[in-house]
Order: sequence, then structure tokens, then C-alpha cells
Amino acid sequence: MQGDLAFFELGVGESERGRAFYTGLFGWRFEPGPSEGGFTIDTPGVPGGMHGGDQGAAPYLFFEVDDMEAAIQRTRELGGEIEETEVEGDADSIAKFGRFKLCRDDQGSRFGLHEPPRG
Repeated sequence: MQGDLAFFELGVGESERGRAFYTGLFGWRFEPGPSEGGFTIDTPGVPGGMHGGDQGAAPYLFFEVDDMEAAIQRTRELGGEIEETEVEGDADSIAKFGRFKLCRDDQGSRFGLHEPPRG
């Protein structure tokens, strides 16, 4: 459904250290994710992800959209921006995890769009 919370993403300096920390703290289970060295996180609530190389990052919230291109266009129409950082993977990754875009609203706050895989 359009606008539902799809997942959260944690940026850490070293993903293996992050996995050890959050497994120890919350007991979360981690599986290889769509980014190199990243993970998907199985939690009792909202699913998550983790990527490395992003020391001290604030968590990102990704909101589900039915049509990525339409959501990008609407974000821009409302004064928001689409960050050009490439967070999408190859065709296999997109088929498994879907499409992602990092954005900023019209006041500069970061959020993400997520179009789940089709099928």
C-alpha cells in the first residue's frame, strides 16, 4: 500500500561489527542483503537493513510506493529532491529486494522510497 512503512535502514562504519552489536543487543537475525557486505534484518516488527561505510549515519525510514517513477515525479513536484546516490542493485537484486531511492522532503529531511519486487 502506498505510504506504509516498508523498512528501516541502519548505516554503520563496519557492517560485521554492526551485525554483532545488534544481534547481541536485540537478538535480531541477519541475512545477506542487496548491497555489498550489507544485510537484511529480521525483527519482530518492521523489517530492516544494514549497510557499511556510513559511520554515524542516522537511521533511514523507507516508505512503500506502488510506482517508483510516479513517486519520484510527485516528490519533485512538491519541492522535494531525489538523491542521485545509487542504492539499487543489479537485476537479480531488484527482483529479490525491489527498487530504492533516497530522497529529501521540501525542508531537507531524508527519507526513502521503496517499490517492492513485482511478482
